Amino acid sequence: MAIPINQALRIGAYVLKQHLTGRKRYPLVLMLEPLFRCNLACAGCGKIDYPDEVLNTRLSVEDCLRAANECGAPVVTVAGGEPLLHRDIEAIVAGLLAQGRFVYLCTNGLLLEKKLERFKPHPNFTWNVHLDGGRDEHDKAVCQPGTYDAAVAAIKAARAQGFRVNINCTLFDGADPAKVAEHLDEVTALGVEGFTISPGYAYERAPDTQHFLSRRRTKELFRALFRIGREKGRKWNFTQSSLFLDFLAGNSVFKCTPWGNPARNIFGWQRPCYLLGEGYAKSYRELMEETDWDSYGTGNYEKCADCMVHCGFEPSAVVATINHPLKALAVALKGPDTESPMAPDLPLDRQRPAEAVFDKVVEDQIARLAAENRLPQKRTGAG
Repeated sequence: MAIPINQALRIGAYVLKQHLTGRKRYPLVLMLEPLFRCNLACAGCGKIDYPDEVLNTRLSVEDCLRAANECGAPVVTVAGGEPLLHRDIEAIVAGLLAQGRFVYLCTNGLLLEKKLERFKPHPNFTWNVHLDGGRDEHDKAVCQPGTYDAAVAAIKAARAQGFRVNINCTLFDGADPAKVAEHLDEVTALGVEGFTISPGYAYERAPDTQHFLSRRRTKELFRALFRIGREKGRKWNFTQSSLFLDFLAGNSVFKCTPWGNPARNIFGWQRPCYLLGEGYAKSYRELMEETDWDSYGTGNYEKCADCMVHCGFEPSAVVATINHPLKALAVALKGPDTESPMAPDLPLDRQRPAEAVFDKVVEDQIARLAAENRLPQKRTGAG
């Protein structure tokens, strides 16, 4: 199973409790970024153009554990940047596991083999290795040859030592569904437990902003992929809910649930979501209570128009699963419909125009960190 039964049961019980208590907004996954520094410079990344004083700043172990307690999400995804560049990353993971969290450590795999000995297999710990397609597609996406082979070698090493391993696959415009299907087959053969698959988000500061999928192209791509899977009798273990996959295929219309996967990084709690940084709250409570959630999302804001990424819409699908369990079960058994007309999408005629606020937000946060003496004076890229 892509999601172990104990994890599925605990998260299901957690979600049901939120609904029974009438809690309108609650977190499912904490997106924790203890640093922005990375050892790759991917063309589609929205983090690599930060100034050095930001790239060299780290959250402490205490900051990370405090954020998890403050938020209370049962799952923590540790992302970045490249988390394995953080000198205390194993202490962060150990502390989160001690809190009873399910922890997914995202990595491009380049440092994984070297640092495996610093970690121990745990039923609640999963390596989440980024592979954006087959060898050619992935190396092109990350702008560095040899990364696919390094990641595959790391996956084999981690599996050999008893670690749980998942794949995170981000797809861009021009992706060939037949090649994506081949990639899923190849990685399945490596013994990974599941796949998190999603269209890329058009980060406004990414070096390449021309190869992100529109909503229509996203639906066409995933329909084609799911059709191939059905025709070939494949049972790829996706980590996402059946209704999120159904949404990717254009059969459901969801509004974004950005508070479902709140993001905590070196600047604070990011507004409104992991993908779009337009301000920061000092506390999780401030994020939840003082963010104008209705001003964001598809149909509300131009920057959100084409987004169908799992961190915003998987929580929406989870709510839909609670409300429509029989539909979710039917999709899980049969797979998403790939032939019927697509559901009408959310209208965009009343969305507010995009605001150019990134530079000012970063400038303000750097000034704040400097005033609090939290910017490093001199540091190398790792650590």
